[in-house]
Amino acid sequence: MIIALAARLLPGPRTIDDAYITFRYAQNLLAGNGLVYNPGEAVLGTTTPIYALLMAGLGLFTGGSQAPFPTLALLVNALADGLTCWLLIRMAEALGYRRAGMAAAMVWAIAPWSVTFAIGGMETSLLILLGMATFYFYSIDKPVPAALCGSLSLLTRPDALLFLLPLAIERLRRALSHKKYNPYPLRFTTKETLVFVIPLGSWLAYSTAFYGNPIPHSIMAKISAYQLPGEAGLIRLLQHYSTPFLGHLVFGKWWIGVGLVLFPVLFGLGALKLLRQKPSAWPLLAYPWFYLLAFALTNPLIFRWYLAPPLPFYFLGIFLGGERLASDLRSKLPTYILATAAVVLTLNGWTSRPDHGLMHPSPRMAYIKLELLYQQAAFELRNQIHPGQVLAAGDIGALGYYTQARILDTLGLISPQADKYYPLPESMYEINYAIPSNLISDLQPDFLVMLEIYGRKTLLEDAVFKQSYGLIALIPTDIYGSEGMLIYKRR
Repeated sequence: MIIALAARLLPGPRTIDDAYITFRYAQNLLAGNGLVYNPGEAVLGTTTPIYALLMAGLGLFTGGSQAPFPTLALLVNALADGLTCWLLIRMAEALGYRRAGMAAAMVWAIAPWSVTFAIGGMETSLLILLGMATFYFYSIDKPVPAALCGSLSLLTRPDALLFLLPLAIERLRRALSHKKYNPYPLRFTTKETLVFVIPLGSWLAYSTAFYGNPIPHSIMAKISAYQLPGEAGLIRLLQHYSTPFLGHLVFGKWWIGVGLVLFPVLFGLGALKLLRQKPSAWPLLAYPWFYLLAFALTNPLIFRWYLAPPLPFYFLGIFLGGERLASDLRSKLPTYILATAAVVLTLNGWTSRPDHGLMHPSPRMAYIKLELLYQQAAFELRNQIHPGQVLAAGDIGALGYYTQARILDTLGLISPQADKYYPLPESMYEINYAIPSNLISDLQPDFLVMLEIYGRKTLLEDAVFKQSYGLIALIPTDIYGSEGMLIYKRR
């Protein structure tokens, strides 16, 4: 736990763009505008209401709407990941495999996939903590706290459903099993039902009344705006599951092929032994694969933080395989070799001196160059945007947080008026953030900030846009193959 805390506090905040969206929801709530992104616009554009409310609650005691949200998020996430490490060990103890839990916790404490989104201000650490707590309490036959953690996890992010579904199936089986097969069935109680239903039901009632729909608008907007090959999700996930300890950074791309066999086999060996001893543990072991299947079939644009939730469970399964090898060979050596190799390989995902942001040791993947560019654009615009004027952008997090302007989200995550302009014809996509020309000409925002590549085949080839908007600043960058970040003002 101490190592987990240190590994997150040492780098300092390296806030990701989407985290700023949640922070702005918290700011508006504290300012008396309600849980909204733009004051006066009741749109549910965040998928993490619990995290937004938590940030607002902490902000009450640390400066209100001017609270240091990136720092608050870092502290919350560091504590959450420390507790996740503790729960990994306790759950493994309950299953009879403490060494596997220790190894999984040690790797999770320093894993770039964990640290990056903790210091990035995302809700990922809280989601994983609640998921781990749900499995832990269930594994020790404490269904009431398990139900509460499960309900809160759904309010942290909707994909919590992917571990709650198999767990709910097993819970139902245990409750209804005949005494002949289960002398001590775990019956449902009123308290267990209430602690699950009340938090979830309260939010569903409020969000339906306030927003008109409890489903976050950002989910539907992403489905219509992004275009991907049908196999994109599956390929990305297979690569991810092949390199849980980032071995490809040391051995090269060929290691992906090795890992595609090695780690699922180790996981399978450990899973088979555990299932023979404790069949009710199957939801824990099924979750990483259920997660892979669900995301492969739905094929969303997989942002990096979507890849983190199944990892601690995947780690545990791999180290359970190491424990089985140790048992078969009657030696603890395989467990220690595997754990040491995993830690050493994982540390290669860190750098002692990043080339941007705070010059503190941090994961290499904690990349925030784009966020820093949007901060720079925000400072360029701060004295030019007047109250009531509208700023359009495809990435709205840092830009909206630092300008506090009214935002038109060209992807539609918090701007439903953008929905009708998607999907675009395939020929207009240079990248999945292409901005429709008629969206800008119809809605006429006062300012527009975009990477050049977002408008390369749309706005920058549109005569009406060129007549209506003038370029007032260009910030040099080649991110995503762009020829700069462009700032436009309506003539």
